[in-house]
Amino acid sequence: QVQLVESGGGLVQAGGSLRLSCAASGIIFSIDAMGWYRQAPGKQRELVATITRPGSINYADSVAGRFTISRDYAKNTVYLQMNSLKPDDTGVYFCNVDFRATRIGAKRSYWGQGIQVTVSS
Repeated sequence: QVQLVESGGGLVQAGGSLRLSCAASGIIFSIDAMGWYRQAPGKQRELVATITRPGSINYADSVAGRFTISRDYAKNTVYLQMNSLKPDDTGVYFCNVDFRATRIGAKRSYWGQGIQVTVSS
């Protein structure tokens, strides 16, 4: 059983900042990758940013230079610092974790419930 606790969403004006957090807990032997995805109304879920255990980071072109993903390995927590927010950044942001429950177990993917981010113009 894995739990993901997301926090930090809310309403902000364009140009403002928010910081999202996602803490993973439960039966976790190791985490391969953590990341954030988002889904705007009427649109498909899309990648925002991911970070793997070796520290490789990937950003969507639409957020590169404005958003920063980071990870606290000791706390199994991933953060997303979002600066210069735009109305197009509005949506539900989902935390995702790729993890293994045991040393030889298969890699699993788990999603958080999502957190609303609304950017007003």
